[in-house]
Amino acid sequence: MEQLAALLDALVYTRSRNEKLRLIAEYLREAGDPDRGWTLAALTGGLDFPAVKSSTIRNLLRERIDPVLWTLSRDFVGDTAEAASLLWPSGEVPHDPPSVTEAVEALTAMTRRSAPVELANLLDRLDASGRYALLKMATGGMRIGVSSRLAKVAFARAFAVAVEEVEEHWHGLAPPYSALFAWAAEGAAPPDTANLPTFRPFMLAHPLEDTVVDLADYAAEWKWDGIRVQLVRIGGESRLYSRGGDDISATFPELLDALPVDAVLDGELLVRGTTQGGEKGGAASFNALQQRLGRKTVSRKMLAEAPAFVRLYDALIVDGEDLRELPWAKRRARLEALMPRLPATHFDLSDLVEAGSFDDLAQIRQGARDDAIEGLMLKRRDSPYVAGRRTGLWYKWKRDPLLIDCVLMYAQRGSGRRSSFFSDYTFGCWDGDPDAGADLLPVGKAYSGFTDEELKRLDRHVRTHTINRFGPVRETDRSLVFEVAFDSVHESRRHKSGLAMRFPRIHRIRWDKPVHEADRIETLRALVRD
Repeated sequence: MEQLAALLDALVYTRSRNEKLRLIAEYLREAGDPDRGWTLAALTGGLDFPAVKSSTIRNLLRERIDPVLWTLSRDFVGDTAEAASLLWPSGEVPHDPPSVTEAVEALTAMTRRSAPVELANLLDRLDASGRYALLKMATGGMRIGVSSRLAKVAFARAFAVAVEEVEEHWHGLAPPYSALFAWAAEGAAPPDTANLPTFRPFMLAHPLEDTVVDLADYAAEWKWDGIRVQLVRIGGESRLYSRGGDDISATFPELLDALPVDAVLDGELLVRGTTQGGEKGGAASFNALQQRLGRKTVSRKMLAEAPAFVRLYDALIVDGEDLRELPWAKRRARLEALMPRLPATHFDLSDLVEAGSFDDLAQIRQGARDDAIEGLMLKRRDSPYVAGRRTGLWYKWKRDPLLIDCVLMYAQRGSGRRSSFFSDYTFGCWDGDPDAGADLLPVGKAYSGFTDEELKRLDRHVRTHTINRFGPVRETDRSLVFEVAFDSVHESRRHKSGLAMRFPRIHRIRWDKPVHEADRIETLRALVRD
């Protein structure tokens, strides 16, 4: 564990992306097998130990130190693993620290009943840095500024292989990735994953920003407001993957038997909306889809009320033929030819948008707020399907965000490098006329959209304007207005206001604006799409 602990300590205090890559690559070259494979799994979220939860750690600490001290320390630090690793009582110098592999095996074997004793035994064998590494690995919440993609890039750099090849094999393998290390580090044959229903890396787009493209070279296509998915059938076995490569097949079982041919298809997962006559129609809002996300089991009622379907964008493989090297125009033609073989109940094709000029396309985009449309995609007609973002091939042109003025109500500390700052903000709108005594109702929460300097000023504001405390949450007086940007708003029974925002973020901090001039609930409700 010493090497892993040293790596995590270095990563926590490193902001440079290149330095993070160097540190991880150096570790992967120097650490032994299978420790480095388990570490790679931990960095990419590939480990799960059901018996160990944050509550397990909290209970262990409350048994060993004053519960009030623990609560105050956890609140101040903002990270359970960090606070616990520093406060854990260790009488004598720890000895016989477990290896990463030994720790993984022990964590895997734990049950809810045995976890408190066995986890405590492991912690007793480690120093503070080792305890931090163990608890981060055990709970799966690294939060050290390393994404799954960055870890894979580091692996590729460590052994001088292409990251696209790494990702091609990655999802067909399980930790500790022995075959992957044998191929990249030792020159063995590539892992054989071609005949498995595994995830293939998505092709991604750059924001259009100020770029103007020639529509003779680019095709325009609607960008739908669902979740990007990949439906794979190989050898008669089907899987549904999210954008991050997570297997979400169990959440949308109705799609697994719907694909009648061996293929790998790229599209947007949506659910059917209901027409005024009570019949299932086109795509519903993202809020309707959200009711099904993250569920391990899906009831028959939910399958009937919110049936899922895939609006297809692209075809990577069809009938065993890999199409990714073909230009987009030919892949599109193959996808169109495939559509008659697919059930219309579960698949349709994302429409192309015809426009005479780029200015005409901009006008069309301006009106794109209905039917679950998020904006436009611009795809170069001769572009192959390549993993990741390649400059000049695909662009996303999202619709302009909606804006509304809200009042800061609550704040909470962030995680990672923001753990010492109040950086998560809940805001509300007036439920009527504020000059007549109307209350504020929470309408959203955001933790992005401001600079580091603005964060410091916001943190000071929270600390000096706190009027109440609820555990880690601070309630502030009603004195600060945020201009909040968001993509859409939907009705929601889960919130007191009856509304839920989609992707809220702070657009501007209105230090100058009186709070009684912030918007009302009725203004936000008027933006709900039918």
